Amino acid sequence: MRKLLLHVYALFLLVLLTSLSDPDGNVIATGKQPQLSIDSKGVVRTVFGRNDSIFCATSKDAGTTFSKPVWVGEVSQMHLGMGRGPQLASSEDFSVITAMDKSGDIHYFQLDHANGKWSRKGLVNDIPASAPEGLMGIAADKQNNFYAVWLDLRNDRKNKIGFSSLSAREGKWKKNVIVYTSPDETVCECCKPNIAVEGSRVVVMFRNWLDGSRDLYFVQSADRGKTFGAAQKLGNGTWKLKGCPMDGGAVTLDTNAGIHTVWQREGKVFYAQPGKSEVQIGKGRACYITGNNHPVMTWQEGKQLNVQELGSANPITIGEGSFLVAIRTADHKMVYAWEKEDTIVFKKSQGNI
Repeated sequence: MRKLLLHVYALFLLVLLTSLSDPDGNVIATGKQPQLSIDSKGVVRTVFGRNDSIFCATSKDAGTTFSKPVWVGEVSQMHLGMGRGPQLASSEDFSVITAMDKSGDIHYFQLDHANGKWSRKGLVNDIPASAPEGLMGIAADKQNNFYAVWLDLRNDRKNKIGFSSLSAREGKWKKNVIVYTSPDETVCECCKPNIAVEGSRVVVMFRNWLDGSRDLYFVQSADRGKTFGAAQKLGNGTWKLKGCPMDGGAVTLDTNAGIHTVWQREGKVFYAQPGKSEVQIGKGRACYITGNNHPVMTWQEGKQLNVQELGSANPITIGEGSFLVAIRTADHKMVYAWEKEDTIVFKKSQGNI
């Protein structure tokens, strides 16, 4: 009988371990829409959603392993899917998560790295229900300042690019400002705006809607978001489209504040810098870019997840799934997280990518 029980127990463990493994990577938990961050001490965090709950898992070994996810909080009727979901950024002493509900409010939670506790802090938007599309991005600098950008309907019910900043030590977001309003009444309604920060420079990228074209534009600030310049178009081509691509691309800055972007047009994936022609790197959608001075681009081609470092000849495939994000770690490796069959999967690279 004892041998039979041991056999049954071993079989149970085998089934359990198999259910928690994945041929592409390591499973963190069930969930959707992962995001990654790294703080100044090299700690990597991933946030994701499950129904109306927000979870965060932490890696203190540069993305080799992650802790069991902790429950951060709940947002009733939280947006989750197609680029909508909890957003995450980390600075030296704090991490911030934002999450949007379907009525149009942006909730935020703050982690004090010293005590390891998440706390619910309030709202980012200072006009209630101004952001029902549920699309936004956040970023942080090294001085514990956080920056947020989102689609905002205030005043005229037309989507514009809203912006605010937060000093985590002070704990209050500044008065919201609109950094761009399309002369054709609205920006693209279903594409996520993105934001990147390096030093005092802040860059916001978004998909516009001008003369029937849905092209990528950016605005930038040299004074930590106090003022922004005029919008500039990325790339030379254009995309005449009556529908919405539901794909906002991504932007990053190198240490010299050089702007690097990746986005898709008509199912083709492009890398672009301001004032230069776009360069096609593949086909697909759901693009992402990270890596500062050594940008790494990711995108989804069907179920295939592709990765390519800027300057390399060809992409590599790291697995299958959707909504792949990535981050460069303190040991100069890459950590990837993505969504696969309602689970969050991660993988750390053995080389540069």
